[in-house]
Amino acid sequence: MTKEPFDNPGGADVAGRARRPVRPRHAASILVWRDGQDGPELLMGRRNKALRFMPDVMVFPGGRVDPGDARAAATAELRPEVLAALSRVGTARLARACAMAAARELQEETGLCLGEPPDLSVLDYLCRAVTPTSRPMRFNARFLIAPAEAVRGNIISSGELEELGFYSAAAARAAKMASITEVIMEEFLAWHAMPPAQRAGRRLVRILGLNARMAEREPAA
Repeated sequence: MTKEPFDNPGGADVAGRARRPVRPRHAASILVWRDGQDGPELLMGRRNKALRFMPDVMVFPGGRVDPGDARAAATAELRPEVLAALSRVGTARLARACAMAAARELQEETGLCLGEPPDLSVLDYLCRAVTPTSRPMRFNARFLIAPAEAVRGNIISSGELEELGFYSAAAARAAKMASITEVIMEEFLAWHAMPPAQRAGRRLVRILGLNARMAEREPAA
């Protein structure tokens, strides 16, 4: 299936370009995974056709960081290596807010949760992606990972995401995805294929523009 070469396929702003670059909004998504017969399966849903951003495409649960996310309670905090990865860009407070946003959006969009309050210690960091500067709607999105056994509840659609379920890589590729979603899925598959002991020490990446993969900046000495 041919995919549109930008981060908002079918969106209301597809035909337009920003008159000047807009600052990307902080956002976070979560990849909930489980082992299946044909390899790992990821929780995904199809965005409602009426939505302005990425309508009618398969995505991972996620959304914008809200001001209250930094103050929300947690039963356990991020592990040090995950906090450090999330803090490569921004403060530790913003990093925690991104993690909390991912947990909140998971519950709002799918009915599943990491506990009440959420347990942030189950999360791993994958990567981040920044919408191209030419787009009038931009996001600086962090992508986090959680195993399905850490998630509670039953899948209930909020109306924002439909066709919710766990998809194998082959099933996800057969569905309608934005190119950036497939890039993120490939990053996850590479992470999953690593021995667990090597995951925390891997080189972190960010996806810029039209899916350009770049090394994330190193932390200050």
